[in-house]
Amino acid sequence: MDWYSLTRQLFFRLSGETSHELGLDLLGAGERLGLLKHLAPAVANLETEVAGIRFANPVGLAAGLDKNGDYIDAFARLGFGFIEIGTVTPRPQPGNPKPRLFRLPEQRAIINRMGFNNKGVDHLVERVKASSYEGVLGINIGKNFDTAVEDATQDYLTCLDKVYPHADYITVNISSPNTPGLRTLQYGDALKELLEPLKERQAQLTSEHGHKPIFVKIAPDMSAEEVGLVADTLLATGMEGVIATNTTLSREGVEGARYGDEQGGLSGAPVEDLATQTVRLLAAELGGKLPIIGVGGILDGEGAVDKIDAGASLVQVYSGFIYRGPELIGECVDALAAQRARG
Repeated sequence: MDWYSLTRQLFFRLSGETSHELGLDLLGAGERLGLLKHLAPAVANLETEVAGIRFANPVGLAAGLDKNGDYIDAFARLGFGFIEIGTVTPRPQPGNPKPRLFRLPEQRAIINRMGFNNKGVDHLVERVKASSYEGVLGINIGKNFDTAVEDATQDYLTCLDKVYPHADYITVNISSPNTPGLRTLQYGDALKELLEPLKERQAQLTSEHGHKPIFVKIAPDMSAEEVGLVADTLLATGMEGVIATNTTLSREGVEGARYGDEQGGLSGAPVEDLATQTVRLLAAELGGKLPIIGVGGILDGEGAVDKIDAGASLVQVYSGFIYRGPELIGECVDALAAQRARG
């Protein structure tokens, strides 16, 4: 039994959020003590260029695991081709009341309703500046829970201004199901009215800090028509990429499971097909004009290949990493290398 499997067995006896926090603290301690470099499996190089950025490999850490940028160097040691931190908001906020994180081990799933709990954008920026990581870093931005949806643009602009000099790309999160009204920003004029000012601010910041692409993270709970409308808006506003997908409100695949009826976003194996289908729909609508980062339910190398086959250029893992540990990263990279070799 490898060290991660043993650790996971012990942690899964604790509550979801307690084990989450303890696991991160131990990961950070392992890096500070120089232990991770001996424990982490080697990951092959598989360089991939997307949106003008060169990635060491196409397997990244999805946002949500390191919300505050406190563990960047530790995650970097595990072999990720890129790391996305956040979601971060302008002001610190506690998030939703606990308990708010639930594991469903038999279904290899997680339900969370964290609510963008984070220490605020200023803390995150200081942690990024203190990091020694030299790889690709994405920073995921959102709005505070008490900011009205009609005022959300200013929150995103505030975050964009502060993180832009320190990120390789910025992700606009408009798809978490746990901040009231947030998902309404994905649709129609609301999306255009949010993205246009961000694009204008990007142009201003580019003159001082260089060009940093902006990606948009969308939900899996859209109809084909809605996906098409979102794709049109992303192209019209000049966005440089899309991340598909966030967690789902669906409970298909966890019916009758303990915690299966808890409110929040469902991730892990049950969302895999839904996320892959969204990637496929997006790819058809975008016609290669924008890159897609595929995320949702990747628990093995085959899952990563499926996302790329559906039209993604890169993939991210979150719940799969919780269940499988660092070996998942190398397994996905190896599977994608084999796929690339097949042509």
